Amino acid sequence: MPDDNKAARDISSVELPVPAQDNGQWGSDAIAELLRALDLPYVSLNPGASFRGLHDSLVNKLGNRDPQMLLCLHEESAVAIAHGWAKVTGRPLCAIVHSNVGLMHATMAVFNAWCDRAPLLLLGATGPVDAAKRRPWIDWIHTAKDQGALIRDYTKWDDQPGSVPAALESILRAWQITDTAPRGPVYVCLDAAIQEMRLETPVKMPDVARFKSPPPAAPPRDLLQDAGKRLAAAKRPLLLMGRVSRSEKDWAARIALAEKLGALVLTDMKIAGAFPTTHRLHAASPSTFPSEQACKLMRDADVVVSFDWVDLAGTLKSAFGAEDPTSTIIQVSLDQYLHNGWSMDHQGLPPADLYLVSDPDVTIHALVEELAAHKTTSVWSGWEKPALQGLPDGEPDAPLTVPVLASAVQRAFKRRKVTLSRHPLSWAGHMWPVEHPLDFLGTDGGGGIGSGPGTSVGAALALKGGDRIPLSILGDGDFLMGATAVWSAVHYGIPMIVLIANNRSFYNDEVHQERVARMRDRPIENKWIGQHIAGPDVDLAMMARAQGATGIGPVRSLADLHEAIEAAIEAYERGDTVVVDVRVEPGYDAGMTNGLTKHVERS
Repeated sequence: MPDDNKAARDISSVELPVPAQDNGQWGSDAIAELLRALDLPYVSLNPGASFRGLHDSLVNKLGNRDPQMLLCLHEESAVAIAHGWAKVTGRPLCAIVHSNVGLMHATMAVFNAWCDRAPLLLLGATGPVDAAKRRPWIDWIHTAKDQGALIRDYTKWDDQPGSVPAALESILRAWQITDTAPRGPVYVCLDAAIQEMRLETPVKMPDVARFKSPPPAAPPRDLLQDAGKRLAAAKRPLLLMGRVSRSEKDWAARIALAEKLGALVLTDMKIAGAFPTTHRLHAASPSTFPSEQACKLMRDADVVVSFDWVDLAGTLKSAFGAEDPTSTIIQVSLDQYLHNGWSMDHQGLPPADLYLVSDPDVTIHALVEELAAHKTTSVWSGWEKPALQGLPDGEPDAPLTVPVLASAVQRAFKRRKVTLSRHPLSWAGHMWPVEHPLDFLGTDGGGGIGSGPGTSVGAALALKGGDRIPLSILGDGDFLMGATAVWSAVHYGIPMIVLIANNRSFYNDEVHQERVARMRDRPIENKWIGQHIAGPDVDLAMMARAQGATGIGPVRSLADLHEAIEAAIEAYERGDTVVVDVRVEPGYDAGMTNGLTKHVERS
């Protein structure tokens, strides 16, 4: 029976099935047993008849345990939850989408996982492929000849196996591929007829231990030694810490390498925290686009090492313009293995004086060992870490802004362990200190809108039961597009806090429209048209309450903001999913170091 109690609960107590008798084996039973063998705790899904066989097997063969189904109200949320889980754990989760129609709903979320280099096992279904077995009308519009073509350009691999044994091998191969760096989503489409086939003889289950993903690629010895010598001789080494793991051991190795070399470090707001921003060698606030401070450091550096930095070419262009970089460039990345001719997510082609096609964290550990005998020195002569940019406390009668919101958040969560799962575009790097690999998870990868609620739920699921509070700061447009993910969090007792920086506008596009109007000598006063989310004003807290969450707001004053955040923390500690609607003024902080406004202009 449905459980309408929204209080915190053990997720395994939700949706307990009536025990079923073992009355033979079906094709989907074998597939479900393989998912269990892969040690998958959950599968996120929106149901559909194309995988009704697998759905039955997960419930009545496995008892809805290991994996347990997580019902989502939209396929994009199902994939986003798996993406958010991977951002915390580094491990793939399984999402299941219905036929071609469900896959079309999910495509943006798949693209996000692809751009974010996140592992994801995506299962779909079609058919029956045999036209003679299709039901009139509905099976025909839910069957595609090459369903994987919908997402082939932004997945690592896809397949549509033709038998149950082939399906088991296909899922094993997909699992191995998605979990091999550089990681990314994979897709296996299951014929409905195969799922619903009665098996006369049991299918031999593979030993999954013999199909593990390979260890991450280590750097060639000669290139590692070359990199070590160049770094040891450098007077102004600069490390760009990009897409790296959430491992505390790897985190410590990055600190050790920087300290051994006396190297300065930059990090990127587009991706998860890679180095403590409070460390004396972290040289500039994290940014979405390179700040002038970061660009100057690149111009001053004699050796720059990119550890899978996102858009190295664009970063160098920001620093050096049309001129060739004067520093020695060392590139450490496996990302070229994912580059294709459809998506430009690979960015520009950067110059590299030394290119190590290897895993960045493995390479960092190897460099620490290689440089063990190197004498630690402070090599950046005369450099001092800039003072941290302060945040305004706000005025009692003044409108709220994102910097004021950030100040209130820092004050409220100061003595707590918090994972900032998401942030809006108006959030700046100096607004959140990063001192642990799980302090900050970056953005969605694909640069769209609507993934924030789903990835936040996935991250909160991965953190559930631990000592960290999952916190997300979302834009109102992002929340509105993916709001129904909140229902899944409430239904499965996943506590989390969402603060919505609600400026009632798709404000980034206002900035673009103002730029175009100025170029064409047209009235900038019209930039808001087609952008403002008003008339009616959407009650976001009510939307949260409608799904069983604790909804607070709208919050418009400084005093109410502090009270609302404290109330959110209290509700979270009770086990609630909490959404706070904070009304902020549109705009970007004048002191923001992410260079966003400058990059609205196209050269």
